[in-house]
Amino acid sequence: QVQLVESGGGLVQAGGSLRLSCVASVGFFSNYAMGWFRQAPGKERDFVASINWSGGRISYEDSVKGRFTISRDSTKNTVYLQMSSLRPEDTAVYYCAASFRGTYYSPAPKGVDEFDYWGQGTQVTVSS
Repeated sequence: QVQLVESGGGLVQAGGSLRLSCVASVGFFSNYAMGWFRQAPGKERDFVASINWSGGRISYEDSVKGRFTISRDSTKNTVYLQMSSLRPEDTAVYYCAASFRGTYYSPAPKGVDEFDYWGQGTQVTVSS
């Protein structure tokens, strides 16, 4: 059973930064693509960023490009989301996700249905 535990959320002023972490309790972490999604109240869960097995292929949602950076540390079974220049519209619950589909060279997945395991989420609130 794969467990994902997010941390690092909180309250920050617009323009500020936060770093989210997600630790995966799984063997062969390197064989999983990892992603971050977010869900605001009353809205669907939306893609934010993802990184493939190798870390060599990364995808971002357009509104976070240049502001957010996803990375992974396989020695720590951890994926990070560094968020800068935060905006009030970034306010949401952020979820970490893992996908064991694909290969070392596959693109980073972006669809909710492409991921197999989900964390419980961490709240990010950006005040104006």
